[in-house]
Amino acid sequence: MKLPHRRQFLHLAAGAAVLPAIPRIARAQTYPARPVRIVVGFAAGGGTDIVARLIGQSLSNRLGQQLIVENRPGAGTNIATEAVVRAPPDGYTLLQVTAANVFNATLYDNLSFNFIRDIVPVASIARTPFVMIVNPSVPAKTVPEFIAYANVNPGKISMGSAGNGSAPHIFGEHFKAMAGVEMIHVPYRGNAPAVTDLIGGQVHVVFSDMSALEYIKTGKVRALAVTTLTPLQVLPDVPTIGEFVPGYEASAFLGIGTPKNTPREIVDKLNREINAGLADPSVKSQLAGLSYTLFASSSAEFGKFMADEIQKWAKVIRAANIKPQ
Repeated sequence: MKLPHRRQFLHLAAGAAVLPAIPRIARAQTYPARPVRIVVGFAAGGGTDIVARLIGQSLSNRLGQQLIVENRPGAGTNIATEAVVRAPPDGYTLLQVTAANVFNATLYDNLSFNFIRDIVPVASIARTPFVMIVNPSVPAKTVPEFIAYANVNPGKISMGSAGNGSAPHIFGEHFKAMAGVEMIHVPYRGNAPAVTDLIGGQVHVVFSDMSALEYIKTGKVRALAVTTLTPLQVLPDVPTIGEFVPGYEASAFLGIGTPKNTPREIVDKLNREINAGLADPSVKSQLAGLSYTLFASSSAEFGKFMADEIQKWAKVIRAANIKPQ
């Protein structure tokens, strides 16, 4: 039998190499063929939930399918995360990833999943700045003055937080370690009651999310500094903690993940559409109105970011011996 000409052989080989990719390409083109769930580890109505619904609507418009937000609060977002880990890896169940996920990797010893191994990063969405606020009765008007005040009042300064292992708690412990001050931690069930007690003078300082912005503007609390590397547009006259405590930086974040083994072409499609949505002026404006900072990335970049965050906050959690509530 006569052997095929070399050019014919190469052409046939190239065609054969393409064949296995055809079903994958078709799968990506037809996805999604039915509604998609975004599982959120917090109750409805909060900032995290609002962003999930905003991104869900943007994705729905771009993909031509309904995106359903499913709130599954509890166990510091671990219930929601485990539900997604156990879901079929077909792109129809997404997880709203938050800073709680990177904290929990260290806070909890016996999780039934490994976040980095079992959740594929799809796309980052936004970063959440925090602000160091004090009761107006505290004489300090700057971070250096607060550090000096704390040092002459050891064991007398109380720091409210949204609960053990929450972002305000961990960010406050990070400040304590880097600034070399002692503060008594007072955990609450959420950020709002901690800020309420700060206004009432029951605690001295809170590292709050931007839900406290109105209280800052009305003078019910005093903002000493923001936790981000750069000042915020909504608080242009408030410096960063890093200006006085070199190397300090802390912010939460929001993103989207999906179960491991989800086809790469579906992950890539979701990443493209989420990033395209984040470029939309309306979405940008709504995120800015909620005091979020736009944070777009590739899947790989988001994965590296989360791995780095786990390492960074693991050191703080272990050094402060933080345990979940």
